[in-house]
Amino acid sequence: MPIHLLPPEVASKIAAGEVVERPANVAKELVENSIDAGATEIRVEIREGGRRLLRVSDNGHGIPAAEASLAFERHATSKLTTVDDLGRIATFGFRGEALYSIAAVSQLTLASRHQAEEYALSLRLEGGVIQQQSRAGAPVGTVVSVEHLFFNMPARQKFLRAPAAEAGQIGAVVQRFALAHPDRRFSYTSEGRLLFQSTGSGDLFDVLVKVYGLESARQMISITGTASPSTILLASAIPDASTDIDFMADVSLPAAHGLDDPPAVARQTSLAVAGYVSLPSLTRANRSAIELFVNRRYVEDRSLTHAIVQAYHTLLPVGRYPLAVIFVDIDPATVDVNVHPQKTQVRFAEERRVFSAVQKAVRRAVVAVAPVPDLAVDDEGRLAPASERSDAPGGDMSAWSVRRDALLNAGHQRSLDMYVPSGMPQLPPPASSVDDALDDDPQSTTPSNAIDPYPATRNTPLAPRATQLPPLRVVGQIGATYIIAEGPDGMFLIDQHAAHERILYEKFLAQRYGTLDGAVAQQHLLEPLTLHIGTRLAGLVAAHLAELRHVGFDVEPFGGDTFLVRAVPGALAGEDPLRIVEDIASSLGERRNLVGEELEDALVKMVCKRAAIKAGQLLSDLEMQELIRQLEACQSPRTCPHGRPTMIQLAASELEKAFGRI
Repeated sequence: MPIHLLPPEVASKIAAGEVVERPANVAKELVENSIDAGATEIRVEIREGGRRLLRVSDNGHGIPAAEASLAFERHATSKLTTVDDLGRIATFGFRGEALYSIAAVSQLTLASRHQAEEYALSLRLEGGVIQQQSRAGAPVGTVVSVEHLFFNMPARQKFLRAPAAEAGQIGAVVQRFALAHPDRRFSYTSEGRLLFQSTGSGDLFDVLVKVYGLESARQMISITGTASPSTILLASAIPDASTDIDFMADVSLPAAHGLDDPPAVARQTSLAVAGYVSLPSLTRANRSAIELFVNRRYVEDRSLTHAIVQAYHTLLPVGRYPLAVIFVDIDPATVDVNVHPQKTQVRFAEERRVFSAVQKAVRRAVVAVAPVPDLAVDDEGRLAPASERSDAPGGDMSAWSVRRDALLNAGHQRSLDMYVPSGMPQLPPPASSVDDALDDDPQSTTPSNAIDPYPATRNTPLAPRATQLPPLRVVGQIGATYIIAEGPDGMFLIDQHAAHERILYEKFLAQRYGTLDGAVAQQHLLEPLTLHIGTRLAGLVAAHLAELRHVGFDVEPFGGDTFLVRAVPGALAGEDPLRIVEDIASSLGERRNLVGEELEDALVKMVCKRAAIKAGQLLSDLEMQELIRQLEACQSPRTCPHGRPTMIQLAASELEKAFGRI
């Protein structure tokens, strides 16, 4: 095929695909235009998840009638004039591609009245082509209605998720803008129902209450004032830029550099960090509740997210992450936002110093309410433990003594709830496997069981089961994590958490597929608990209520992003039901490509993971014996549901070799 220029309609659709992937991208671009227009009240309305209609209304200064049609041309913008402006971008929009791209893949109507004009101009576009233009009566501001998104791109429509899921994504976009601009009032309506509305009071805490709920907002602490503006020197201009500079102190250019005109060679950059972070008692199962804003622009940055997580070092359990709303205000000349068409990625001229500033600000705020005496932050922003060093006098023994005393003083040893029915479904061996879809264990790196772990003949009588483990004698427990047992052929080291996961997993399968009604044992709550889960995840939970009911949860909508939890699986009795449902919802948000039995199996695995005995929990001799007895009764006792081994065996012959007896 010879080289040729693409037709304009093809090129426009390709360009639109870089900016607009789903309705949430449309909402983001239009709201950014409203903010750049100085709007103080912004309303977002959708139908059918934004596919049928997505309307953004604002009270900004509007578009002049003479420039309205020009706004839909590619690279037409009022934000930039010269190439030098790209080095200091202070507005949300600057590419001049948003309206052009949106109009190219939708049926769009614009009604805008400029503050200096007496009437509004209405434009109707279809596929990027203006079909109608007329005057209209309207207040000052702009209304953009996007209908039938991707009507001319059927292939792209196939990749859109269910309306509830798309609505949740749009709600998350609106909530992020409300967090970044508490002085503006945002409203979000879906199918005629008001789902979210900020007060516009200018108080960030008011928005936190709206987004996370009052109880969660009360467990968040302000870091305003913990990171005052500082001065940063660009590494390209300072020969010894590797020398650390405390972000709390102002630093000026040293005369020893011999710079005739320092400002022309090295720029002093003001950096301030503010926002809210959660107490160690308020956590999530993943990093999705960490919101980052650079100059009030929402960004996704792994480095800064890691800085926030690292600031909680030793304060959070493994696999738990904080809630955070962090604002980094920095000189626009030292941050590049022209990295990706969607403008959610940025580059910093001094990434290491921004990382250090965020980490220190969060750490100081958290330590102030949860002090950790044996941990300090050095000038490099690294965490420097003192008493845990192995070279400290008695370091290892002291650490173990503290840990042992804490475990003994906990005073609570939970009921194992490990009864297994006499018959078990015949499960296939875990040789054929896929990656577990919802396992959030950072140490889990091995594949899980097959996609369909249930037998093909689910409705047949349960077949007798053959014991696959030899009889074991419990010897003791090591590290409050592993059980030492003796068997006919040597020693077994058993992971108590993985073993209990396997026991609970097969118990779930026996209840689900070994009974006539397939009912899973439930623990009904005396009073239903209110779960405020956030707009982003509400759609996913609403779409999977049936699957949650199959694994033992009784959750029902209560309006907006709120649900009532009436029952939980019996295996979770004694656990925090709200935290369990929040964890499951967060994991559903990460993996949205599971359906049917695959999704149900993943939910069962997640419930078993959270209900199982944890590492670090002391067990009595009777509890260990019962755990081993029921593990022996399992169909596949040597792996947990996620595919990790439950035990390691050391043969007697290997012990004899190690001691030189043979």
